[in-house]
Amino acid sequence: MAGAEAIAGPLTTGSGRYAMKKLPAVTLAFWIMKVAATTLGETAGDLFAQTLKIGYFMTTVALFAIFVATLAIQLRSRRYNPFCYWAVILSTSTAGTTMSDFMNRDASARYLAKGADSLGLGPQGLGLGYPTGAAILISILVAIFVVWKLTRLTFSIGHINTFRGECLFWAAILVSNTLGTSMGDFLSDSSGLGYAAGALVIAAALGVLLALRYLPQVPNVLLFWLAFVLTRPLGATVGDLLTKPVAKGGLQLGTAGSSAALLALLLGFVGYASLRQERTERQQRVLYPVGPPTDSTAVVVEAS
Repeated sequence: MAGAEAIAGPLTTGSGRYAMKKLPAVTLAFWIMKVAATTLGETAGDLFAQTLKIGYFMTTVALFAIFVATLAIQLRSRRYNPFCYWAVILSTSTAGTTMSDFMNRDASARYLAKGADSLGLGPQGLGLGYPTGAAILISILVAIFVVWKLTRLTFSIGHINTFRGECLFWAAILVSNTLGTSMGDFLSDSSGLGYAAGALVIAAALGVLLALRYLPQVPNVLLFWLAFVLTRPLGATVGDLLTKPVAKGGLQLGTAGSSAALLALLLGFVGYASLRQERTERQQRVLYPVGPPTDSTAVVVEAS
C-alpha cells in the first residue's frame, strides 16, 4: 500500500508543463485519517437521516450537493490542500452512508428508529437489499475503473495530476464509499456477526492486505485500492458500534457525541498535515527557487 506513496517533488507533463501534486502521500497518518473520516461519515449520516429524522432521501440530496461543492473547490485548487482534500473525502463518506441506506433499506419497522413511523421526509428507501445494492455498486465501480484503464491514466494516487484523472479518482471514491457502507451494514446487521465482530473481520482483511504488500508479485496500486474500499466498511461497523443501542451490541454513545469526537480527531490530523504541507512547500521553494528541474530526474506524466 505504500507503493501508492506520493512523489515529494514537482511533476512535469509530457509537453514540458508543470503540474502541482494535489493528492496526499499515503502514510500511516493517511490511513488513520481515512478511517476517522469514514467512521465520521457513518455517524454523521445517521445523525442527519435518523436522529434528526430528515430521512435518507432528503439527507442524500443535501449531502450530495455538499459533495459537489467541495469537489468543485478541490478541482479548482492548483495544489494539494489537506482541508480541501479531506473535506471531499468526508462528504463522500456521509453522502455514501445515506445513499447506501436509501438504496438498500425500506420503510419496514426493522429500519425505523424507536418511536418513528417513517424513514423521514421525502421518498422512503428503495428496499433493494444489501446483496442487490452491493452488486449494482460493484458494477458501477468496475465500469469506472474500466473507463479509467482505457484513458491510460495512472491509478497511482501519487501520480494523479490531470483533471480527467482526478475526476475518475473522485468518482471511484464516491462509489467505493457507498459500496463500503453497504458491506459494513451487511456484516453488522444481516450477517449475524454484530458490530464488533464485523469490524474485526474487516480489520483482519486489511491485515492480509498489509501482509501481501511484502510480496513483489502483488501490485501495490491494487492493494491500495482494495484497502481504500475496505476502510469504508470498517468505518461503517465502528460507527455503528459507537452509536447503536447496547441491546443491539453497540456502545450507545450517540450519533451527535460520536460525530463531534471524530470530527475533532480528524481536524487535528488535518491541521497537522497542513503544517507539514506548508513546511514541504517552503523546502521546495528553497530547493527550486527558479522552478522545478527539467532534466531526466523529473517525473514524466500524461498531459491533461
